[in-house]
Amino acid sequence: MHPLHREAHLIERIGWLRAAVLGANDGIISTSSLLVGVAAASTSINEVIVAGVAGLVAGATAMAAGEYVSVSSQADTETADLTKERRELAEQPDAELRELTNIYVQRGLDLSLARQVAEALTARDAFATHARDELGLSAHVVARPIQAALTSAVTFAFGAAIPLIIAVASPLARIPWLVFAGSLVALAILGAAGARTGGAGILKPMLRVTFWGAIAMGTTAAIGRLVGHVL
Repeated sequence: MHPLHREAHLIERIGWLRAAVLGANDGIISTSSLLVGVAAASTSINEVIVAGVAGLVAGATAMAAGEYVSVSSQADTETADLTKERRELAEQPDAELRELTNIYVQRGLDLSLARQVAEALTARDAFATHARDELGLSAHVVARPIQAALTSAVTFAFGAAIPLIIAVASPLARIPWLVFAGSLVALAILGAAGARTGGAGILKPMLRVTFWGAIAMGTTAAIGRLVGHVL
């Protein structure tokens, strides 16, 4: 017989990967859109840089706060469900055993085998079994508010720094075009890296993120130019 081995599944990365991709993507798109829009309406590069730095700081802070609040709400719901499940196991173990048996029947086992499996897993760790098979909670999907908040803030700042650096190094008249082009390249790389890390194909994520990034930047550039001419 072959020795048992531990398989590393890509879904174990889902918690931090989602926050990282979302943060970096938002950092690039929102900051580049802001820079392109301001540059199209501005006559001073200082105004563009100030807007970019403010966007980076405000965006990273907002991402951290938003992720922490939303994921904390998820964690509160998970905790409430787990508390309820623990109480039900203590107060009505027979009903919980029948419920677990029905879950395995619905997954394809016959009643006798489902009952044996439910009894065996209940004897081993009833609470962990119900958390996993009844509530769908396991280690790789449990909400982690602090991890999500820090990951989003750091990756947003990293993403936002890319168009900001391009803007700082560019003449005012060329900022919209250079930031636009550079940000699209960064978005394509981000889409490919995120897909590769998650074990998915890279073409669709690259096209998806660059398409919507181009729409966002093009829209803000048009509005900025329009406002600039009006003022």
